[in-house]
Amino acid sequence: MHSIQVTVGSSRGLHARPASLFVQAAARQPLKVTVGRPGQAPVDARSLLSVLALAAGCGETLELTASGDGAQDSLKALAELLASDLDTAA
Repeated sequence: MHSIQVTVGSSRGLHARPASLFVQAAARQPLKVTVGRPGQAPVDARSLLSVLALAAGCGETLELTASGDGAQDSLKALAELLASDLDTAA
């Protein structure tokens, strides 16, 4: 099992638009990825409602977890996305 911690970069947190972009990217990964606050129960990163329910704000730390072949690459790609300001993405 692999995990990575990332700081939410979107200036208004993980609200509808950034969460949707993140969930779409997670759904494209070849394996299941979970996301949550460190030390708390994670949720399926492919579930928009679950990701929105995290109510993660700007600067908050989230932990991404996955296992299997390609887990590190998947986590790195998703972490880079979460760390960027998706409120300014075109």
